[in-house]
Amino acid sequence: MLCANSLMQMAAFQALPPERLNWICDRAEHLQLCAGEVLVREGDPPRGFFIQLSGQITVSRLSNGIDIPIGRHESPAYFGEIQVLTEDVVPVTLTADVATDLYRLNCADFLDLVHSCREFEKDIFRTVGQRLRGLESFIQSREKMAALGTLSAGLAHELNNPAAALVRVLKDVQPAVLELQWMNLLYGQQQVDAAHTAQWLEVRDRGFEAIAHPQNDPLAQGDREDALTDWLEDYGVKDAWKLVEPLAAGEVTTDILDTLMARWRNDQSELRDLGIRWLALSFDVMSMIHNGLDGAERISTLVQSMKSYSYMDRAAQQQVNIHDGIEDTLRLFAFKLKHGIKVQRHYDQTLPEITAFGSELNQVWTNLIDNAIDAINEGPDNGRTSQITIRTCQKNQHIRIELEDNGAGIPPELKNRILEPFFTTKPMGKGSGLGLDVVRRIIENRHGGSITVESGPGRTCFIVLLPI
Repeated sequence: MLCANSLMQMAAFQALPPERLNWICDRAEHLQLCAGEVLVREGDPPRGFFIQLSGQITVSRLSNGIDIPIGRHESPAYFGEIQVLTEDVVPVTLTADVATDLYRLNCADFLDLVHSCREFEKDIFRTVGQRLRGLESFIQSREKMAALGTLSAGLAHELNNPAAALVRVLKDVQPAVLELQWMNLLYGQQQVDAAHTAQWLEVRDRGFEAIAHPQNDPLAQGDREDALTDWLEDYGVKDAWKLVEPLAAGEVTTDILDTLMARWRNDQSELRDLGIRWLALSFDVMSMIHNGLDGAERISTLVQSMKSYSYMDRAAQQQVNIHDGIEDTLRLFAFKLKHGIKVQRHYDQTLPEITAFGSELNQVWTNLIDNAIDAINEGPDNGRTSQITIRTCQKNQHIRIELEDNGAGIPPELKNRILEPFFTTKPMGKGSGLGLDVVRRIIENRHGGSITVESGPGRTCFIVLLPI
């Protein structure tokens, strides 16, 4: 049976009078756990206030489906007060590491005890504050790492395509350049007509310009390819189909080929179609370089977006363009958005820059956009076009940012709790309930702004106000 001397080992109980200590001993239920036995699981309702006299208990929490240890209760200890006071579900799992001896005081008795002694109440609430700060710090760190992992995976996916294209270009361009050098050497060994050579160079340069600034007219491109195929086959060019696409991309017509190739039609040497192949290969090399530059620029843009997103090499607080931060975040979420989610932007381009913590604001946009994507993906399809709408404007001395999605919406009974710490609508192990609390504190505490949410069936809109 529990005795008063055992309770006096813990500072909080030393403030209680002897009759209250005896009252606890009379009412406490004795529990014994074996090693590996679970006392309570994450998501369970409150079971009471526990007093641990011997043994050791590990505190763990689900994070992305994995049970992560976040602390231990070493004997003597007490716990369970937070859930009794808040009437929330248990946010952690408690598992005995070794044989553990403890006692349980039911919720009503614990509340009676807390309210009966002011000093005991103070000690309990100091413990509550310490434990909440510790749990919050752990979950925030896990959320930041999870967000970084999500963005890193997306960034790697987005970098892979342009990087692979650049590698292919560098592999293909080397043999093509060597072949062009051989063609130039062979042509240079002939009696070169400068005027005729100038015609070839003029057609090549016009083709380079066409490739650099394509008309993007598939019908015209198709007509040119059909006409070129007939002309090349009639001329007797071997593997004519290989030359058609680059020649058409360079906007070469059959009339141009008639003019350029007139003097070579009756030539029986390899010079008979060398000029056509030289022109097609020149266009191929230019297309490779153009595609390689596109890939390199895409890589550079993504790296710059990540650098801008994290505000590397810059002071914590600086002049921030709200639109730049939102766009950097959207680029890093491109891997999620490309699967059927349309982003509508209604930006007021006259908005001034504001002094703010740039990387923290980007954490706000990350949480809100990620939640919007999840809401759209988890809601019913109903044949709708999945859409996120972002609006900005100035309202008095504030910048107003609205981020709206057309997901299922937040049930009315949950809307008022959505910004509370540890409250989440996501399945167990997926959401910690700190993402929107972090958003609220960054907006309100760090920037002196405000955040509200409007929601109904098929629509949720987060409204952020930031002082100018």
